[in-house]
Amino acid sequence: MREKITERFLKYVKFDTTANPKNSACPSSEGQRVFAQSLVEELKNLGLEDANLDENSYVMATLKGNVDDVDTIGFISHLDTAPDITGKNVNPRVIKNYDGKDIVLNEELNIVTYIKDYPELESLKGQDIIVTDGTTLLGADDKAGVTAIMSAVEYLVNHPEIKHGDIKIGFTPDEEVGRGADLFNVEKFGAKYAYTIDGGAEGELEYENFNAAGATIKIQGRNVHPGSAKDKMINALHIACEIADSFPKEERPETTEHYEGFYHLNDINGSVEEATMIYIIRDHDKVKFEARKQYMIDVIEKLNIKYDNRINLDLKDQYYNMKEKVEPVIFIVDIVKQSMEDLGIIPNIVPIRGGTDGARLSYEGLPCPNIFTGGINFHSKNECVSIDAMEKCTRLITKIAESYTKR
Repeated sequence: MREKITERFLKYVKFDTTANPKNSACPSSEGQRVFAQSLVEELKNLGLEDANLDENSYVMATLKGNVDDVDTIGFISHLDTAPDITGKNVNPRVIKNYDGKDIVLNEELNIVTYIKDYPELESLKGQDIIVTDGTTLLGADDKAGVTAIMSAVEYLVNHPEIKHGDIKIGFTPDEEVGRGADLFNVEKFGAKYAYTIDGGAEGELEYENFNAAGATIKIQGRNVHPGSAKDKMINALHIACEIADSFPKEERPETTEHYEGFYHLNDINGSVEEATMIYIIRDHDKVKFEARKQYMIDVIEKLNIKYDNRINLDLKDQYYNMKEKVEPVIFIVDIVKQSMEDLGIIPNIVPIRGGTDGARLSYEGLPCPNIFTGGINFHSKNECVSIDAMEKCTRLITKIAESYTKR
């Protein structure tokens, strides 16, 4: 299994599936469609005859059960990789029996993953890991999840003695730009419960995530020659700085953890004449989330009085905390926890400081907690994944499927 998992993952990361947030089409990049087509063929070759790809590159398939009267469950991962860093021409490297020390990713370019910056790497000492060459993403988010699901399907096909009900497989496009669940057909998928395989370090199990909103702030300035600017120029960039300074510095991603929410200035660009700011707002607590949105509205209203309505705020909710939808069926979390313990995996139930497709799907009638893949340092050239953990994730998927037959 380990060799097949490694081979499959190294094959998958060669597909350039970088999402494009500026393209409103679905999928937002052609590489996602190519990867999806490849997965459909692979699923059919494994015997999943109904494997299909729709016009938006959502992949769905069914591994038929070998026992009756079992709830249909699903496993979901996403096709795309984050646009933060390119996923083109990925050059992965396997490090056997990692020594827990600094990793030279690229000697020629002097790119190093330092333990002092990424202390979580020490937990991977003695494991086989896969890293980048320091110039691209690795793509473990979420090709490690795709690898684990496909490997689990192959294992169950080859081991019919393992009892399980119908298992639905789903791969979504554009999760990294917040659109993964937009066109997901829950009714067509046909599962009663599901799990996204999109988490991080070994043992992670998550059924709480941020409530999320996105804000676009557009500022209209007035530009004149700086030599005659007195009482005429209105510098949009300075207004942008004033807006940024209006939010507490201790409530940013780099200064918060656990259940602490934040305001994150994700992008800013412009000139004296006009400027645009992109913010995201996050909080696990719904009341605090609403208060954060109102605070932003109040900031803009106050500054609009000062600057004669030159600021436009477009604030929209993105997704909500899945906890509200999962807790009524908490046994779907308990099954994973027990399955982990049966396999010698220490469960680490933590809140997601982000979101998954499962958050949206939970509100569409498909309760959907999130499970680890073994990857760390996502959205970074320092990204890596543990082969040991991918193997455990694969075995966990098969164990969960088997556990549902015993309910």
